[in-house]
Amino acid sequence: MTESHHPTRRVFLGRAAGAAGAVTGGALLTGAAGCSVDASRAAGDQGKTAPRRIVTAENSLPGDRHWAIKNLGAPDAIMGFAGQAGVLPGEPIQLYVSTTAREFVVRAFRIGWYNGDTARKVYETGAVRGHRQRPSTRTPVTNTVQCDWGLSVTIPTDGWPPGSYLLRLDAQTGAQRYVPVTVRSPSTAGKVVIKNGVATWQAYNTWGDYDLYLGPAGYADRALVVSLDRPYDKSGAYLFEVYERKLITLAERMGLPLAYLTSTDIATDPHVLDGASALISPGHDEYWTPPERAHVTAARDAGVNLMFTGANACFRRIRLEPTKLGPYRLVVCYKTSYLEDPMYGKDNWLVTNDFPAPPDPDPEQSMIGIQYTGYPVVGDYVVTAPDSWVYKGTGARDGTRYRALVGIEFDSLDPAYPMVRPIELLSHSPVLLNGVSMFSNSSYYTHPGGAGVFAVGTMRWVESFGPPLYHWGITPACGAFTRKVTENVLLAFADGPAAAKHPARDNLAALHV
Repeated sequence: MTESHHPTRRVFLGRAAGAAGAVTGGALLTGAAGCSVDASRAAGDQGKTAPRRIVTAENSLPGDRHWAIKNLGAPDAIMGFAGQAGVLPGEPIQLYVSTTAREFVVRAFRIGWYNGDTARKVYETGAVRGHRQRPSTRTPVTNTVQCDWGLSVTIPTDGWPPGSYLLRLDAQTGAQRYVPVTVRSPSTAGKVVIKNGVATWQAYNTWGDYDLYLGPAGYADRALVVSLDRPYDKSGAYLFEVYERKLITLAERMGLPLAYLTSTDIATDPHVLDGASALISPGHDEYWTPPERAHVTAARDAGVNLMFTGANACFRRIRLEPTKLGPYRLVVCYKTSYLEDPMYGKDNWLVTNDFPAPPDPDPEQSMIGIQYTGYPVVGDYVVTAPDSWVYKGTGARDGTRYRALVGIEFDSLDPAYPMVRPIELLSHSPVLLNGVSMFSNSSYYTHPGGAGVFAVGTMRWVESFGPPLYHWGITPACGAFTRKVTENVLLAFADGPAAAKHPARDNLAALHV
């Protein structure tokens, strides 16, 4: 993404922040807690062999249809942040809340699939005394906005299963906000890992009038370092709602063995993906540290499958630094001001410019398979390689088009950058970027270590799964297509290293790439 386009992109993301609806699609058979159910009948496979899906005790519990925010209220009515982006089950969460109300209640919801409901309430506090906290501060030069607030309430997580949680702050006046928290999995062995993109959430967080793109005076006035020690803007979880929630609901509905991690967990623990079946990158996963990329690449080399469900993943190179609340609470990203980065000339691997850019270029295509290309575009997704296992059951043929699925950022194969072969381009979609005709691609490659790597190449993939569809022209047929492809890949990747069973059929020569 070019910085000059960011104001438009911010408007786009704001429009996408509406209340999230349930994922639609065919029903999944449910059984007793902990029992296996034969998915071949549920999927209408007419007796063909299909992987078995596990319906866990968690999925069998009753959900809550009233988990979504109904009333944001005034901007200062209630807002808060957690002292931890993620905790292990049983570890407490410290909440820092500011409100104009005399009292508030915290209700914790786990996002998933509960016999039709998409969240379950796991905890509720009694009434907590509320008050206005002190104003935020801004650090000169880096324009870092932080809140030095007093602790409001500690939330126990005893008995909470790993997952993505929304802590809903309900003010006595009726105003509401979310605080997102991940209860991370103690082990990922044998599981499909869902990543929560905490660093990317924070990069776009405009609370306090500064994010990594703009300040009050524009790009030149942007923050160079942003802090988790402040609330998120809008609902408190809008990037999670748009780019992650529907993916989680789909995966949980399938009954797959899942694990949950934050971007910070992957960046700071080289062994956190040991033995995992797959890692799923969410629909917007732009900001990575070099160690995170190294850890994910090492996991791929060891046979961990990778699935990228968005575009523009792993494009921004960041560092994580401490605040008084914890060791990884600052997201550093100098971008085009990288010459001012304190690491410049000392350790250029850690200098926070884009991955393809100086001083230590390392284009992300060598891991993802395709490369971030540009913004903004809107185009139809055009199928190629329709015989691929990825498209099984979709009814797609060569040249089948899915309206408006490509956008608003897109990836494509760039022959100028290192690539992994064999690689199969699964879509070849014409787009117009700033008057220049180009192509967007989805891709699948297989690695000598045994892993399969699938990348969708568009930011609208997860958004298309079901309502809300944001009035962009995406159709229900498109949602049925993207859900089915995602299910195919999730089932194959949950089964272990995919290269042997699903080798990529290199088609670059046939497409004249």
